[in-house]
Amino acid sequence: MGFWYFLILFAGLFLVGKGLFKNKKFSMVCLGLLCISFSIFMFTPGSDEIISDIFNLN
Repeated sequence: MGFWYFLILFAGLFLVGKGLFKNKKFSMVCLGLLCISFSIFMFTPGSDEIISDIFNLN
């Protein structure tokens, strides 16, 4: 699963970089920051329990 979180992280970094330096699009920067924050959250210990509680996967 860590591979997919790294992929989301790098996609977010790409979107932020492209939004800031190429087109100046606010939506790309916001989407990139959302991807980065999600991937960093999923790397933290205990995040699987939080997601399980949110979606009632018990």
